[in-house]
Amino acid sequence: MTESSTHTDLWPAPLATGAVDATVTVPGSKSVTNRALVLAALAAEPGWVRRPLRSRDTLLMAEALRAMGVGIEETVSSSSAAGAGEGEAWRVIPARLRGPATVDVGNAGTVMRFLPPVAALADGPIRFDGDPRSYERPLHGVIDALRALGARIDDNDRGALPLTVHGAGALDGGPVEIDASSSSQFVSALLLSGPRFNQGVEVRHVGAVLPSMPHIRMTVDMLRMAGAQVDTPESGGEPNVWRVSPSALLGRDIVVEPDLSNAAPFLAAALVTGGRVTIPDWPEHTTQPGDALRDIFTAMGGSCELSEAGLTFTGTGRITGIDADLHEVGELTPVIAAVAALADSESVLRGIAHLRLHETDRLAALAKEINELGGDVVETADGLRIRPRALHGGVFHTYEDHRLATAAAVIGLAVDGVQVENVATTAKTLPDFPELWTGMLGPVAGATTVSRA
Repeated sequence: MTESSTHTDLWPAPLATGAVDATVTVPGSKSVTNRALVLAALAAEPGWVRRPLRSRDTLLMAEALRAMGVGIEETVSSSSAAGAGEGEAWRVIPARLRGPATVDVGNAGTVMRFLPPVAALADGPIRFDGDPRSYERPLHGVIDALRALGARIDDNDRGALPLTVHGAGALDGGPVEIDASSSSQFVSALLLSGPRFNQGVEVRHVGAVLPSMPHIRMTVDMLRMAGAQVDTPESGGEPNVWRVSPSALLGRDIVVEPDLSNAAPFLAAALVTGGRVTIPDWPEHTTQPGDALRDIFTAMGGSCELSEAGLTFTGTGRITGIDADLHEVGELTPVIAAVAALADSESVLRGIAHLRLHETDRLAALAKEINELGGDVVETADGLRIRPRALHGGVFHTYEDHRLATAAAVIGLAVDGVQVENVATTAKTLPDFPELWTGMLGPVAGATTVSRA
């Protein structure tokens, strides 16, 4: 399937005929790739991003930076850095940021939120536009903060796309208060460009509890790797306050980790089929939210082992319901909900009201689509209550949301006749998902190795 496939295309989700036994090489992390591209573009010297994810979201980020004058050369390189070996690499060559330019954000939260602060440092106007759904996603935290820091932004008072940032070549920066309770990306967006602001930046969150804290920790770790000085609540600073000092960023050689959140459906396959799946290169230490899958899926009835071969997850054929607060790892919810719909006891998924503002209203979509297959899913104020029911086949609509599509594939392992609408939407973060999925379900007499160059 390709990005050009229409939303009406239906993909018959393969039914598992036995226990899965496969090694699946998951492409690189979208979150790491896009943060690495921004930091490299703002650095004082060229840098490398090795093993980047090539997906719709990351290609949109690369094209947006190119539109503002940054050089990004795609190569196949050989390097011993961090064991990179042979593989694809992007060489990022910083340049004076400039407009006029137009940025297509698609429906990528990282592009629409991380790049307006970068655009404020450009000479000239940068217009941001995207998919229709992008107009509905919250952007007010970034817009209001940039205005408070001295940027000029024209959004017709919508607090959303489309908008134009009138870059003045620099931004004073300094202290700013924001409500980032609808997206932790508001905080990350300001921190990533903060070293280039004249006074750095001090971001104070003043709203409800922040979601997706692992992603903020990822931003902080990558800033420090690039030479920035960052003070955080974890390092002894004030609660809900992050400070980045003004400094030049180093051009680094970054090797992108596998996308652990995108490993979710494959690990789920082991749980659902009572089989075994190994994900190579699973990091021993990481800030990726997907690392929580080890504990979550173990609690649902499987077991895992981290070794030199990677993370191996083994299912027993029985799935137990779970009561879990997924506030920090909300992006894992769709696949967890799919597994829960196949469990033998009730599940309650809590702390995820913010998912109503993602690529689609994920809570409403999951409840509707699972229920139309015969499930019993009820929305709560901040999550989902899922009771086990015998499911049947039918069309699973995805609302152009990549994680809805992978959730549908998981249900299709155990339920005959599930048809996934627009599985091509998985190209947003997981290119070639249908091929990876069917490859994993190859002959079960021996292990099947599935990879993507």
